[in-house]
Amino acid sequence: MAYDYALVHLKYTIPPACILTFILKPLLTKLDLYKTFTLILVAFFATLPWDSYLIRHGVWTYPPDAIAGPRLFGIPAEELFFFVIQTYITSMLYILLSKPVLHAQFLTNPNDSSPKSRRIRTTGQALLIACIVASISLVGKGGRGTYFGLILIWACPVALLTWSLSGYFILNLPTSCVVVPIVLPTVYLWIVDELALGRGTWAIESGTKLGWRLWGSLELEEAVFFLFTNVLIVFGLVAFDRGLAVLYTFPELFPVVPEMPPPSLLAKAVLLDPIKYDMVRVKGIREAVQTLRRKSRSFYLASSVFPGRLRIDLVLLYSFCRVADDLIDEAHGEREATLWIKKLTNYLDHVYGSDNQPSSSMGIVKDFVEENFPESARSALILLPTKLLPSRPFYELLEGFKMDLSFGTRQRIRQFPIQDEEDLELYAHRVASTVGELCLRLVFHHSTAKLPSDKESLLVIAAQMMGHALQYVNIARDIIVDAEIGRVYLPSGWLKQEDLTPQDVIKDPTQLKVEMLRQKLLDWAFKEYERSRDTMSMLPHEVRGPLIVAVESYMEIGRVLRERTGVPSKTRKGRATVPRLRRIWVAWKNLSTV
Repeated sequence: MAYDYALVHLKYTIPPACILTFILKPLLTKLDLYKTFTLILVAFFATLPWDSYLIRHGVWTYPPDAIAGPRLFGIPAEELFFFVIQTYITSMLYILLSKPVLHAQFLTNPNDSSPKSRRIRTTGQALLIACIVASISLVGKGGRGTYFGLILIWACPVALLTWSLSGYFILNLPTSCVVVPIVLPTVYLWIVDELALGRGTWAIESGTKLGWRLWGSLELEEAVFFLFTNVLIVFGLVAFDRGLAVLYTFPELFPVVPEMPPPSLLAKAVLLDPIKYDMVRVKGIREAVQTLRRKSRSFYLASSVFPGRLRIDLVLLYSFCRVADDLIDEAHGEREATLWIKKLTNYLDHVYGSDNQPSSSMGIVKDFVEENFPESARSALILLPTKLLPSRPFYELLEGFKMDLSFGTRQRIRQFPIQDEEDLELYAHRVASTVGELCLRLVFHHSTAKLPSDKESLLVIAAQMMGHALQYVNIARDIIVDAEIGRVYLPSGWLKQEDLTPQDVIKDPTQLKVEMLRQKLLDWAFKEYERSRDTMSMLPHEVRGPLIVAVESYMEIGRVLRERTGVPSKTRKGRATVPRLRRIWVAWKNLSTV
C-alpha cells in the first residue's frame, strides 16, 4: 500500500478546489450545486466503463507502490476521485466566471445567427464527425494509435451532441465564460500530469501510444484527454444553462418552473426547436442588459445574484425606468420633454386601462408604442412586466420627472423646486422609492416563500425609506453634473443657511460650502439607510442576499464620497465611481454575512 497518487490530490487538486469553493461560497446557490453535482454524476458514470476498459486492456497501468489499493471495476480509488475533483474544479471556475452573465440574452436560432456563426457551427460538426471516423479507424487497427483513438471515440460523440444542440449559444457567450474554464484547468492538469508521469504515479503502455510528447513526460494522448474532458464539462454546463435560459425566458412556453427543474424539464427546454423562440423578447432583453451596463453598473453587478425569472423581470423594469428617464433628459427643450411625459402617461393608461388593471390587449399597447416612441425605446416599454406590477408607482415616477422639468425658466428667472426638506423627500419618493416598491412587488411575486401581508407592508415601507437613501446618495454624487445643466437638488433652505443661492452652486459646485452640504445630504442618506436596513432581514432567503447587495453596492458610492470628501480619484462624467474590485468585495462580503 502506498499513497503517491493520493499525494497528487492533496498537493494539486484539492487545494484549488478549496480555494474556488471559498471564493464562490457566498455566491453559490442551490441551483449551482444541483448543476454541479448532476454533472459530476454524469461524468463519473460516463467515464467509469471507459476507464475500466483502458485498465483491463493494459492501456493504463498503476504501479502497486503508487496507489492505496481499493478499486472499483479495476479502477483505483484515487482515479475515481479524479473524475469527481476535475469536474468540480472546472465547474466552480465556470460558475464563477458566468455569474455576471444573463444567459437569456444569448439565446438565438438559425434565423437570428450570423453567417459566420453558422459556418463555425457547421465546421465544428464536420471536424467532430471526422474525429469519430478517425477514432474508429485507430481503434480498429490497434497498436500505437489505440489510446488516442479510444479518447476520440469516447469524447467526440458527446461533444458533437452538445455542440449541435448548443453551438450557437456557445458562440454567443463571452469568451471568458467558455474558453477560460477550458484552458486554465487544462494547462494546470497538464502540469500535474507531467509531474505524475515523471514520478511514475501512472503510466501509458508504450505499445498503445504514439510516443509524442508536448514537453517533458507529458504524452500527447494525456494532453488531448485533459483538453477533451474539460471541453465536455464546460459544454455540459453550457447546455444546462441554455436549458435554464429557455425555461426562464419564455413563460408562455413554460408557465411554471420549479426552483430545481427536473432533468426531464431541462431536456425538454434544450431540445425545444429554436424556431419557437420569441426572438423579439430575447432582443429586448439584450437591449435592457446593454442599458444597464451603460447606465447603472452597480445594479448590473447586483442583478447577477438574483435567481431565474426574477432577474429578467428586474432587468426589464430597470431598463424601462432608465429609458423613460433618458427620453425626458435628452429631449430638446422643455416642450419636448413635457410631450414625452404625456406620451408615457398615455402608455400607462393604455396598459392599465380605466380600472387600473393590466390590459389583456397587448396588441393595442404594442401599436401605440410603435406609433409614438423611437425604436430604441420600444422594447423597454413592450416587455415591461406590467401584469405583475401595480400602476400607482409608475404614475408617481412620472410626477418625479415633472419635478425635474420644473427646473425650467420663466421670464428669465430660473426655477428651483427643491425649496426645503419636505420637497427633497417628496422628490426622492417619486423617483426612487417608487422603483424600490416595484422591485419589491416583483420579489413578492417570484418568491417561493410567500410572506404574510403585514410583513409585506413593513417591507414596502422599508423599501420606500431605502429609496430616499439611495436617491440622496445619487443627488450627492451628481452635484457637479446637475449644476452643468442648471439644476440644484440641494434644498434652497440649506443653501440660504450657508449664505448661498442655487446660482452660486451652478457657478461653482466644487466650493467648500457646497461640499459641506453634500456631506449633510449623505448624513441624511445614511440615516434613512440605517432606519430601513434591519427590516431587510425579513425578506425571503433566496432574494435577501441579492437585494442587500443591490442596496450596499449603491450605498458604497456614498461611502466613497465621504472618504474622498467630494474629490474622488476616479470619476465618470463628473460622477464618483466605486472601483470594480471594491464593488466585487462589497458584494462578496454582504453575501457572506446573509
